[in-house]
Amino acid sequence: MRIALGIEYDGTAYNGWQRQKTGIGVQSLVDNAITRVADEPVETVCAGRTDTGVHASAQVVHFDSSAQRPRRGWMLGVNAYLPDDISASWAAFVDDEFNARFSATSRTYRYLILNRRVRSALQRNRAWWIYEPLDVQAMQQATETLLGKHDFSAFRAAGCQASTPIREISNFQVKRSGDWLSLTVTANAFLKHMVRTIAGLLVTIGKGDEEPAWAKSVLEGRDRTRGGVTAPPHGLTLIGVAYPGQFKIPTGDSRVEKYGEISWEPAPIVPC
Repeated sequence: MRIALGIEYDGTAYNGWQRQKTGIGVQSLVDNAITRVADEPVETVCAGRTDTGVHASAQVVHFDSSAQRPRRGWMLGVNAYLPDDISASWAAFVDDEFNARFSATSRTYRYLILNRRVRSALQRNRAWWIYEPLDVQAMQQATETLLGKHDFSAFRAAGCQASTPIREISNFQVKRSGDWLSLTVTANAFLKHMVRTIAGLLVTIGKGDEEPAWAKSVLEGRDRTRGGVTAPPHGLTLIGVAYPGQFKIPTGDSRVEKYGEISWEPAPIVPC
């Protein structure tokens, strides 16, 4: 039997999703928890490997097991063996042809920036603090160059193992709400550090250090050394994975399914 799980995690304490020879990957803890519930060895396949310090509200995994458990039993059982910063949010029985990685048609990431003069103690592990003013319109204008299918070598980490740098971005939105900026990008797949290097480029443009047209120059140059800084990992969250309707897999975190949108801005602090 093939089972799919929705997994969310705070990546602060982990060396990314993938099981590691040194350090702890989220996968190790998830696989161990499922193994205990299934009472047999289990290894998961994920929709997208996240890097060290990156979070997920909508990671999708699948695994095969001969154990007979109800959906609720899989979800609650797995959560009983996971630490507080990792959680299974849903479980589904899927056809054998479903593959969390290869059946996915797109992934969506959100990069969060706190743009104000003072840093945040509470959001230090969830957003990149930039104290200089950022021009959202210039940043959004720069993203227009990145839409569509391109060679994204200029936004690819040196250690990227992808067989091709060709990716297709279908949507890119830069939005401000008070002191908070969100960069939300959807693509068929991503290269290692791709979103973070794009975020670094957009921040450089937002500060006014480069014009929006610089994005096109960097993209066409296909040279990582010509781009901006790589944004830190803690501002990045995997917020959605889309699949063909036949599999009936949730496309985002539970808030997307319930409310139709994700609230990315932290709740305001109300004085007592």
